[in-house]
Amino acid sequence: MKIVLLMLALANSIWASSGQDLTTTWVGIVSLIIFLVGYYIIAAEEKFHINKAKPALFIGTFIFILIGIYNTINGLDSKPLTHEVELLILEIAQIFFFLLVAMTYIEVMIERRVFDALKYNLVSKGYSYKKLFWLTGTLAFFISPVADNLTTALILSTVLITIEKKDKAFLVPGAINIVVGANAGGAWSPFGDITTLMPWIAGKAQFLDFFTLFPASFLGWVVTAWLLSLYVPNEKPHFDAKTEQKIAILKGGKTVIFLGAFTIVCAVLCQQLFTIPPMWGMVFGLSLLKLYAYNLKRTHAEELKTFQAVSKIEHDTLMFFFGILAAVGGLHYLGFLDLAVKLYDTAGATTVNIGVGFLSAFIDNVPVMSAVLKANPSMGLDQWLLVTLTAGIGGSMISFGSAAGVGVMGKLRGIYTFNSHMKYAWTVLVGYILSLIVWYVQFEMLGLY
Repeated sequence: MKIVLLMLALANSIWASSGQDLTTTWVGIVSLIIFLVGYYIIAAEEKFHINKAKPALFIGTFIFILIGIYNTINGLDSKPLTHEVELLILEIAQIFFFLLVAMTYIEVMIERRVFDALKYNLVSKGYSYKKLFWLTGTLAFFISPVADNLTTALILSTVLITIEKKDKAFLVPGAINIVVGANAGGAWSPFGDITTLMPWIAGKAQFLDFFTLFPASFLGWVVTAWLLSLYVPNEKPHFDAKTEQKIAILKGGKTVIFLGAFTIVCAVLCQQLFTIPPMWGMVFGLSLLKLYAYNLKRTHAEELKTFQAVSKIEHDTLMFFFGILAAVGGLHYLGFLDLAVKLYDTAGATTVNIGVGFLSAFIDNVPVMSAVLKANPSMGLDQWLLVTLTAGIGGSMISFGSAAGVGVMGKLRGIYTFNSHMKYAWTVLVGYILSLIVWYVQFEMLGLY
């Protein structure tokens, strides 16, 4: 620690700068190193046996503390840093509360046995693993545009693990199919993914513009799903009608499903009609859930354990997003994202946006899209939709490259991991390439958008 402090002091005397570009100062260089090391630890979660939220929170908060130390040492005005942090808190809060409400609804539906009933209905019909694979994947693709990709992935991974708890030959391809389907489905809806939610909120594309990405999203997912299905066994999950009790949704469960759907509608209306952040509609939906829970207990003596549901939320997922978005905000303040604008100018928007998809696989698509929006390159609608598509579906190439992947890793802990995903990653790459070809034909050759 003494050596590190000495190096920082020497670096400060050499690289101290009064300008806004801090990339060549000691704080810029040290922050970049911390970010890269932290991300390596996140990627190698299985090797170090450390939850990804811990290094993410550390790098996100420590970078800003270093910037504060740098400003104090050099007597710089603290107002720009304060302003950046306030904007970042606002950005993180919108995403944080959106996900908090979505996860709460999932936990309440689990408690009401909604997914147990769904699992019983699927398995009791005698469907094979292969058919269940296609059913869950199809549901992921078509539910995520409404319920967002993370919510959808959490719901269907819960269904997956209730169908089969051990057989990795079914669970791993099934989990990948859900992640790819949820991300691909979320890419063509403005509230289907955080990476579509952010450009929609930023006004880079209108509500209906995102729906033009359906062909590229759908065909890319179908190809990946078909390749993955080749590895799924043809056997059927064990089911004995004599011993298996029929599972019904508990009282209030169907109303909770309706309230969840209505909450999503409220989020859309808040953004579209009232220009209020979508999370406001989500929190309004949470209030409706709590009021319904009160009424259900009062009239039917049936308790919806909403507060217990909140306590069961995968908080590590929320903390991971907080840390990552904070870290990207720190790099933006230091001036590193200005380099991205220069890259767009030199390499061209199409090339860089395709590269964004590969980058989002390694760095998580949320901070990548956040970086692109903060860099704010001058692009047309076709390119903003391309980067939305690539950031959304590109995150599927690695298990922790998207919110959906991170969520499923939490649900299928020890089963769906980085290593198990990489065995089938080539199937996702094939789908990604096909999606790019479809986008190019539709947008650049035919001009259909």
